Amino acid sequence: MVVAGVRLEMPSNQPVVLLRRAGTETHLPIWIGSVEATAIAFALEGVEPPRPLTHDLIVNLLEAVNNRMVRLEITEMSDGVFYSQMVLADGTTIGSRPSDGIAVALRCGAEIVASEELLAEAGVVISESEATAPDGEAMPEEEVEKFRQFLEDVDPSDFGGGPDTPPTS
Repeated sequence: MVVAGVRLEMPSNQPVVLLRRAGTETHLPIWIGSVEATAIAFALEGVEPPRPLTHDLIVNLLEAVNNRMVRLEITEMSDGVFYSQMVLADGTTIGSRPSDGIAVALRCGAEIVASEELLAEAGVVISESEATAPDGEAMPEEEVEKFRQFLEDVDPSDFGGGPDTPPTS
């Protein structure tokens, strides 16, 4: 699978990462959180933050113990929730959310795979014409740019301090 891009689903503004089976129009859409969407978008665009993000830290920790992630296996979907596991070079498997696994895989060049059964269950066919805007421009890049603009304008205080803390104005 290749990461086709990160988009914002409208009108909810919920980030979704699109994985595409190489050489086909079959996509696996996985709805993710905004932090993970940022981490994935940064990796896709080659953005290196001044300090390591959590996913960079995971890669650094693996390197420090002479290991690395070689594959992310998206294993199942249950009640609309996807599950995955990171496979390390020494054979160790670590359960992960697909969004975190994708962010790490992009940083270390690990393969991303999903079973045929999962693709049959949750995959969607998105033709090239559906994946482009009316003017022929690729939608994923356009959506990534919109998301990047959102990230530049957002402030942590916009999200409040948790469920019991109202956002500050």
